[in-house]
Parts: sequence; C-alpha cells; structure tokens
Amino acid sequence: MTQDPPSRLELLRFARRVFVQQARAGLTQIDRWIADEERRETERRRRLLARPPAPEWLVEQGLGESTAVYVHVGNCHMAGKRSKGVQRDQAVRALADGVDACPHCRPDTRLGILD
Repeated sequence: MTQDPPSRLELLRFARRVFVQQARAGLTQIDRWIADEERRETERRRRLLARPPAPEWLVEQGLGESTAVYVHVGNCHMAGKRSKGVQRDQAVRALADGVDACPHCRPDTRLGILD
C-alpha cells in the first residue's frame, strides 16, 4: 500500500506554514535585537547624565614629578593625561606660586591674573 505523493497544492500549503513559522521566529529575533539596543541606548543616556561635569580648571603634573607644570582651562585641548581638575582658588594659587599658564588656553587671562 503506497500513498500517493502530495499534490502541488498540499506542498504549497506546507511551504506556506513553514514560511510563516520561520517569519515569526525571525520577527521574534529582530524584536529581541531591538529591545536589546533600546536597553543599551537607555543605559548609555543614563551614564551620560550621571557623569560629573567637566572641571573648570586643570593642573597638569610633570613627568615623574609631583610638581605642577601648567594650569589649564578645563576644556583645553593641550591638557595632558596627568592633569587633574581643581577649584578656581587652587588654580589661582598655582599661578601665584609660579606654575606656568598654558599658552594655548590662557587661564591667567580668564582668571583675571595678568603679569
């Protein structure tokens, strides 16, 4: 007893069911990717909002030294990796103690300290 092979119409209906199942699975995967990306974007925004504000003034330390070599305005592009944020009065004190003002951002001018 052999069965007749499935008809072309039955094969097309089967193919449609398989396609619908695969499409649903694909949409589910894409929805997961979208949710993951939305979660990452929300976390990125939260980290940006939680970041402390940039310091207004920087003091740059010398190589292997504990002495300051430059005072910078907080957003100076010439400030090195050895720079740390300081308060206004600390920047003024450093300049008064003989630490050089950065020749690019001129913190002495912004602070109102002129030679």
